[in-house]
Amino acid sequence: MAKAHQKVRQAPVVSREPGAADLIARRIEEDIVLGRRHPRERLIEQDLCDLFQTHRGDVRLALFELERKGLIERIPNRGAMVRALTPREVREIYTVREELEAMAVRTIPFPVAAKQIQRLEELQRQHTDAVAKGDLLTVFYSNLRFHQVLFGLSGNACLIETIDLLARKVHGIRFYANAFPDSLDRARLDHLEMISALRGARRDDLIALTRRHLKPSPEAYIRAYQLRFGKATAELGDAD
Repeated sequence: MAKAHQKVRQAPVVSREPGAADLIARRIEEDIVLGRRHPRERLIEQDLCDLFQTHRGDVRLALFELERKGLIERIPNRGAMVRALTPREVREIYTVREELEAMAVRTIPFPVAAKQIQRLEELQRQHTDAVAKGDLLTVFYSNLRFHQVLFGLSGNACLIETIDLLARKVHGIRFYANAFPDSLDRARLDHLEMISALRGARRDDLIALTRRHLKPSPEAYIRAYQLRFGKATAELGDAD
């Protein structure tokens, strides 16, 4: 007679590297930022498994994270691909970004502590050095951190989070401006002027610089979009 209670044999738990999906997502995001992966380029799961020497579970988690950030999209029957923002979408995002970022610098309490200004100067030295070396990945991260610290001075957590969310949605278009040395140098000079405006408590100048600083990336992306997909396609996207 069989025992009333028997141990149920459970399947072994497969341990996974906890940060694998995060690392894959970061690598793909960096490829998008640096222009190594282009709008509408397909992201095939098996190819990514081979590239990163991992299994589909981690790749799918990475793609889910990138989709959440707005960097890729999933098309029925086609799979995942790098998101191609239309000119209209880019203009809408940047219109909102401009107002939110202007709001952030408008609400920074003056005077700004010397320690905070020194932190911005340190980040800007990293940015300047990366521009001189042509190290676009460090340019991207040092620029990103510079603005996070700058807007963080507002102390408004909700505003800071929203600015960061919108900035991530357009990470994929930064390459189009960063590919031109003049644009990189302009960004560098803008940062130095922002620091000067902070130090001198010149709020109106800081707001104007913040608005101006956002212009090159969408302009460069829209020009590239029109060249690649045709002006008619770009105008159709604007009409949707």
